[in-house]
Amino acid sequence: MGQHFLTDQEVAQRIVDSLDTAAFAEDAARMMPRAAGAVLPVEVLEVGPGMGVLTQYLLQRSDISLRAVEIDEESVVYLREHFPGFTQSLYQEDFLALNLAKLYGGKPLCIIGNFPYNISSQIFFKVLDNVDSIPQVVGMVQKEVAERIAAPAGSKTYGILSVLLQAWYDIEYLFTVGEGAFVPPPKVKSAVIRLRRNSRTDLGCDPAKFKAVVKTAFNQRRKTLRNSLRPISENVPEQYSQLRPEQLSVEQFIELTNLLS
Repeated sequence: MGQHFLTDQEVAQRIVDSLDTAAFAEDAARMMPRAAGAVLPVEVLEVGPGMGVLTQYLLQRSDISLRAVEIDEESVVYLREHFPGFTQSLYQEDFLALNLAKLYGGKPLCIIGNFPYNISSQIFFKVLDNVDSIPQVVGMVQKEVAERIAAPAGSKTYGILSVLLQAWYDIEYLFTVGEGAFVPPPKVKSAVIRLRRNSRTDLGCDPAKFKAVVKTAFNQRRKTLRNSLRPISENVPEQYSQLRPEQLSVEQFIELTNLLS
C-alpha cells in the first residue's frame, strides 16, 4: 500500500511524548464545559498504527485510553498477534469513513499517528469536520505538508490547509525526521506537528462559505482575488480586490467572507 514503516524507536517515543494530556484536558474543558473534570484518561485514536511502533509506547501511558484504526489487513493481523490485549480496541476500517461521533459518543478525543502521506491532507480535513470534538492532533507527515500547515500569512507555502486549520488550531512544528527512520526509506523528509484548539468558539461567518472562499481563492493563487473569486462573486471589496490569497490572514479571510455578496 505504499507504506513507509517507522522503525526508529527514539523518534517513536518522541512522537508519543508529544501528546500533551494536560493541555488536552484544559482545551477540552474550555471547548466542552460539560467535559470538565471528566476527560482523564484522555481518549486517543491512533490512525494507521501499522506494525505498532507508536502503539507500544501509547499503551504504556496510564493517562490515555487508546483505540486504533488500521485499513491494512496484514497490519491488523500483526497487531492482533503482538498486542492481544488490544484486540477489542483495534478497528479494521478506513479512518476517513469512520463515524467519530458514533464511536466516541460526542466525547473529546485526540488523534495521533504516523499518517499515510498519500491521505494526510484528507485526514486533516476529517479533523476539521469534527473540530468541536478534537482538541489536539499529533501527527507525522511529509515535511513540506507540515511546513505548509504551519506557514504564516505572506509565506509562499501558506495555502488552503494553513488557513482552514489555523482558524481553529494553534500549530506547532515540533521536529524533523530523516529518511533513515523508515523502512523502506521515503524519498522525502518528514516532520511531526501538534495542533491544539485555539480559543475560537465561533468562526464569525458562515463556515461553508468561508471554506469555499478559501479554496476558490487558492485554486488560482497567482491571480488577484478579484479574478480568482469570480466563480463566487463579481463584487470583491476594493480593499481586497488586488491582493493575492497568501497575503490574507485568517481574520481577513473571515472578514472577506462576510463582505462578499
